[in-house]
This record gives sequence, C-alpha cells and structure tokens, in this order.
Amino acid sequence: MNFGTVLTYLLLMLFIFIGGAALGQNMCNSDICVVQFNASWNESNSVDYLDKLTDCNIMNVNIDEGTYQSDYKIVVVPTIIVFNGEEVERFQANIMMQMEATRKDIQSVVDEIIYSDF
Repeated sequence: MNFGTVLTYLLLMLFIFIGGAALGQNMCNSDICVVQFNASWNESNSVDYLDKLTDCNIMNVNIDEGTYQSDYKIVVVPTIIVFNGEEVERFQANIMMQMEATRKDIQSVVDEIIYSDF
C-alpha cells in the first residue's frame, strides 16, 4: 500500500471511531427517548409495545453491532433505557430474558419527565 491509501484508511477508521463515540454519547440528544437494546439471537423476546408509547422517541439497538453493550453496560437483553439527555430509568429482562416491565411502567417514566418540567 502506498502512503495515500494508508492515510485514507486511517482517516476513515478515525471517522468511524469518532462517529461511533458521538452516537453513543448523544444517542437521544436532549429529547425523551426510549431505547430497547437487544441482540439478534434474542429477537423472540423483543418488546413489541414501544411504538405505542407517546411523547417520546423510540429506538431499537442491536448490541451485536458496535460497542453499545459496553458503552451502556448492557448485561441482559432486552434492556430498555429511558433517556432525557442522560439515562433516567433502566428496565432489564428477567432471568428468562423476558421483559417484565409493561408499557404502562415505561409510559409512567416518560410522563413523569414531562410533568417535572411544569
């Protein structure tokens, strides 16, 4: 490889690294955001009611990709984290990797964040 190819490769890797770090730090910016972290091998236990939540953004993150598992200290999947610029509440699956938190539990956290602004 010549110097230009190596330099291009290094710049690309730096861009990917910095972009990934920025995404991790700003996953949901300052908006209320509910993020489900899961793995491809556990899709059967994905929570299917998140799209019914109101007044928040929803994201689904596959921890098989990137450094999300270590960045967000995910120890069991699925894990649902409510963010409001920073982590507000975390819901983790039980030993059977099934989420026990209900839509109402998560919506209550979102509502509490909204009401705290008044």
